[in-house]
Amino acid sequence: MVGPLKFEGPCTAPVTVKVQGTLKAPSDPRRLRDDWVAFRNVEGLTVSGGGIFDEFTIHKAGQLKIEGITSLNSKLFHMNILNCDNVTFRDIVINAPKNSLNTDGIHIGRSTTVKITGDCVSLGDGCQQINVEKVTCGPGHGISIGSLGRYHDEQPVIGVTVRNCTLTNTENGVRIKTWPASPSGVASNVNFEDIIMNNVSNPVLIDQECCPYSNCLAKEKKRTSYLMISSVFKVPSRVKISDVRFEGLRGTSATQVAVKMFLLRLRISTWYSIEKKGAQHLYAQT
Repeated sequence: MVGPLKFEGPCTAPVTVKVQGTLKAPSDPRRLRDDWVAFRNVEGLTVSGGGIFDEFTIHKAGQLKIEGITSLNSKLFHMNILNCDNVTFRDIVINAPKNSLNTDGIHIGRSTTVKITGDCVSLGDGCQQINVEKVTCGPGHGISIGSLGRYHDEQPVIGVTVRNCTLTNTENGVRIKTWPASPSGVASNVNFEDIIMNNVSNPVLIDQECCPYSNCLAKEKKRTSYLMISSVFKVPSRVKISDVRFEGLRGTSATQVAVKMFLLRLRISTWYSIEKKGAQHLYAQT
């Protein structure tokens, strides 16, 4: 068991940290007011060794590799990557109880050129050229972009590809979420391809009325069969979502509504399908 650890540069020569045992955080949350294990301003960082963390944060790192690491029972984000460039995750295992509070697996923010193979993923603002591939996720929140638009001066999310992933018993499948009454923002060139969903709730969700604290204004809903579209008539989100593509999504839905889109404006150009108890569920490309 260890208290908070910080490895802080600037370091310009390659640094390798090998953990072959288990680093366990204190059970008293008062000892963890900030990050538990944190790396900052380290260029050429590799974290490997097959060890187990409770969680860690990496801030301002380039040429970053995270390989063969397990994160267990984090208090929030299991792995939090901020302001990093050229990042590779490989053979990552993340484990937490199904009822954990908002313990995102791998959270990426304000980072570019990231490749991930591992567990559930969430992407914050400023993510560009992100490739998520061969991820196995579940239970958990699924694979998410957002929430976007909560703060001023958020950076755009551009060029995200999620491909060849499997989601099982997750609360959501693939989703993009933004706050209502938000500042301006952008999420564009997003591709979800060849994703298998097993008993997933809300397999496809685009929510521009994301309101985790239940203090947003009312909305009117329009529902057609297995597709729900909702339009906000007050304080809409100003985050522009464009060039989003769904292709080759298949599996089973745990909810009656397989596709939910809470949008100000919607244009549907292409349809895809998923089966639930023999029924056809509609997927849309917007």
